[in-house]
Amino acid sequence: MISILALPLLASALAAVACGAVGTFCVARHNTYVAGALSHACFAGLGLAQYLAVAHGCAWATPTLGALAAAVAAALFLALSPAARGARADGALSALWATGMAVGLGFLSATPGYQGSLLDYLFGSILFVSRGDLAEMAAFDAALLLALALFWRGLLGVAFNERLAALRGAPVRLHACVLSLATALAVVVLVRAVGIVLAVALLALPALAARPLARRMGPLMLLAGLFAFLSLAAGLLLAWRLDCQPSAPAVLVAALLALASRAAARLAARRAAAPAR
Repeated sequence: MISILALPLLASALAAVACGAVGTFCVARHNTYVAGALSHACFAGLGLAQYLAVAHGCAWATPTLGALAAAVAAALFLALSPAARGARADGALSALWATGMAVGLGFLSATPGYQGSLLDYLFGSILFVSRGDLAEMAAFDAALLLALALFWRGLLGVAFNERLAALRGAPVRLHACVLSLATALAVVVLVRAVGIVLAVALLALPALAARPLARRMGPLMLLAGLFAFLSLAAGLLLAWRLDCQPSAPAVLVAALLALASRAAARLAARRAAAPAR
């Protein structure tokens, strides 16, 4: 059993890095819906890559490349387009969400043959990751962590108070673009692990579970990453026992961790506020 789950557990650890690094920023900025829109936009790139590879013999058009290209294009649109800011942001996110799925399904319909393997990206296929998949996930994590290290202070300003950061003369547009691209990289990593549909849940829930337990961003990211790994590992074990896809159990475990953390924080607050006898 351990030998069979070795690669999936490594993939879970790599996915947890993305969850901890980016999920905390998404929760702090209250824009987890952006991660959902980016993950669904990936499906357009997946469908296009599959169409080019099967219908036109483009060997370079891999699903990962297609997902990355679509996620980056969507991230740049959300960061730079005036239509994706302010009161119109919800409409732009909804349009991106729906359009990505529709375009992806259109390309799949135009692709000759059965494309069931690509549909695995909807709900993830972490049980079948290869060493090549792990190398790609590790490369994306490295790029993600490098971006966060280079723009750390600016990203904190954008995440917690973008208006104040702008008043202080910080390049808010640049940092918002970097954060959007970092979210795109994290989404591409998670799509391989838990799929397009559940990627946003695994970005948000571990960070929500960690938030009552830490106040500073560094410890918060570490705890969120730990909770994400525990959720994915528990999902693998439950999938082994129940003979099901591990992505859904992983998200359910993450939700339980978030609820338990919130309940523990409220209980601690009530005890602290109770008068001493």
